[in-house]
Amino acid sequence: MPAHVAESDSTPDPTGTTGTTGTTGTNAPLAHERAHLAASRAALRGMREDVQALDIRDVTANWVNAAVLQSQIDDRIKALADLSHTPLFFGRLDYLHAVGGELAEGADGERFYIGRRHVHDAAGDPMVIDWRAPVSQPYYQASRTSPQGVGLRRRFGYTGGELTAYEDEHLTDPAEAEHTSRLLQAEIERPRVGPMRDIVATIQPEQDEIVRSGLGGTVCVQGGPGTGKTAVGLHRVAYLLYAHRERLARTGTLVIGPNRSFLHYIEQVLPALGELEVKQATVDDLVRTGVEVRGEDEAATAVVKGDARMAEVLRRAVRSHVTAPVEPVVVVRGSRRWRVPAYEIQEMVDELLARDMRYGAAHEALPQRIAHAVLVRMEEAGEAPDDRVQNAVARNPAVKAAVKAVWPAVDPAKVVLRLLSDAEFLATHAGGLLSEEEQKRLLWAKPARSVKSAKWSAADAVLIDEAGDLVARTHSLGHVVLDEAQDLSPMQYRAVGRRCSTGSATVLGDLAQGTTPWSTESWGEALFHLGKADAVVEELTAGFRVPREVIAYASRLLPAISPGLAAVESVRESPGSLAVREVPGGVADLDAAVVAACEESLRHEGSIGLIAADARIPGLGAALEAAGHAYLAPGEETTAASRLTLVPASLAKGLEYDYVVLDEPAAVVDGEPDERTGLRRLYVALTRAVSGLTVLHAAPLPEVLGA
Repeated sequence: MPAHVAESDSTPDPTGTTGTTGTTGTNAPLAHERAHLAASRAALRGMREDVQALDIRDVTANWVNAAVLQSQIDDRIKALADLSHTPLFFGRLDYLHAVGGELAEGADGERFYIGRRHVHDAAGDPMVIDWRAPVSQPYYQASRTSPQGVGLRRRFGYTGGELTAYEDEHLTDPAEAEHTSRLLQAEIERPRVGPMRDIVATIQPEQDEIVRSGLGGTVCVQGGPGTGKTAVGLHRVAYLLYAHRERLARTGTLVIGPNRSFLHYIEQVLPALGELEVKQATVDDLVRTGVEVRGEDEAATAVVKGDARMAEVLRRAVRSHVTAPVEPVVVVRGSRRWRVPAYEIQEMVDELLARDMRYGAAHEALPQRIAHAVLVRMEEAGEAPDDRVQNAVARNPAVKAAVKAVWPAVDPAKVVLRLLSDAEFLATHAGGLLSEEEQKRLLWAKPARSVKSAKWSAADAVLIDEAGDLVARTHSLGHVVLDEAQDLSPMQYRAVGRRCSTGSATVLGDLAQGTTPWSTESWGEALFHLGKADAVVEELTAGFRVPREVIAYASRLLPAISPGLAAVESVRESPGSLAVREVPGGVADLDAAVVAACEESLRHEGSIGLIAADARIPGLGAALEAAGHAYLAPGEETTAASRLTLVPASLAKGLEYDYVVLDEPAAVVDGEPDERTGLRRLYVALTRAVSGLTVLHAAPLPEVLGA
């Protein structure tokens, strides 16, 4: 059988290769595969109809149970939706009969179609196997040197939702020459319109190893532009939900992204894989509970607020509310008076402090300790009190008054407010930790009168979140995915780490793309602050999206922005994908050249991103409108009719476009507080293109880019 066969009547072959056809104008194997696709879609409809037909009226005890069960049924119906634009299966595995060695359970001599979700027929026999199942793994891992029991691997090509081509690899046939999959390459390079899509059909072996790593451990993925680290992280969530669904249904999962535009861009990946329950948030979303963020910090101030030393400053400030008892506690019950001396209460306080309990838990424990001391005295006097008596004593006004004086309740926001407003209070608790200059940076020039009137910054909200965890434990999830992690401060890492303190995490990022003044310099440091110092660090260096010429040009910046970091080796050659043009004249000439470059890019298929320094966005928007071009904002969904997005450089991270026009690199660099951050921002902007990049400049290019 030839390595590649494709249908050729009336439907284009996405690989550009003409296949063989029979005398009737149809290809028999392809017709067979199309028939299986149609049967699988019918089976999926049957599965959905079976769920829709469920009658729960006689199986629920009350309306609450009925509502919960109906919600679960509704979610199941959504998960079984047949998405017309999403192929139901993308590959096939034909297993050999086992002769020694081990195969996945049930694989001996079997044929399996690999897809995004499991589909079975009315008899329960599988029509499509979920890509996450053990029997599917060889689709990604098998090779000629390690066929893993697979005789044939078949890949399918689709055009407009219709199965139009297939490609075969006979992994155990020495006579068949090894070849690069053109269907796989075509799928990787397919033009992008709309939000990010899944990569389930194109996962590479090194990516698959990360995707299928266990739930118990945290994985950190360092990956340059185009290596697929974000997709790998999302697919790992989907895999973990498949392998540990019951556990994660109880504990929860969360995807954390850098901004709302990014989250909107990736939000369809998991639903396309049948996973509807994964929540998404930014770090700011996590910590903005109870306070309104209305202010901004200078970069130097934000760096101090984000420093890990602030955790100890806050711990000292919270604990400073504990004071030594000065009077005994006297509890009156009936005609008896029970006295607990001050020194004994001090011993209780010292013991609670030594245990390093959370402040709020100790606040709740102290009245019970005092009540227990009273009960001991009662028993010594011949009484027989029980737990009800102890609880009653703990609620006694004298005990409550003593606890309020010694270990009062604490409002986390008020603690932070006082630190930022009261120089003496800050100096007391920052002594030996922060320099005088750093303390001055923290203090508000005009102290707020109350928590409500304060103009809190995003960094302040993180401090309040830290103080809140010192008072009461933050709820931990089962698994958290943290994307663009290189941009977080140590205090932000701690905030995320609290959300997975008893669970695991997938940490995704690229040190070269750190564009905040507090961005991390090493994954070891970041993982320490996250509370996951034992995490495994994996590096993805093979680029599948960004053309070789584009990534090589951007990589000229690496020695200046992240010395020692390996450059991405792109597997894609695309001659002519990079154009760097100098535009003589002023701003108006540059604007006109940018508009012309966008018009040139729009002649190609796919999405177009015009990226510019934030300060240049209003002018370029006006120039596009004057030329009659409507444009989208980052995160808005592109369509066939509206494919041009105007992207501020500060929001470009994580986004991809088929063609990118980059306006004035020097302005991108100058828009940041320091040169290193500016060059990193430029590196991000240069690596957003997956088919072609046009760089236009009137000012000289940064020296590190060369001529």
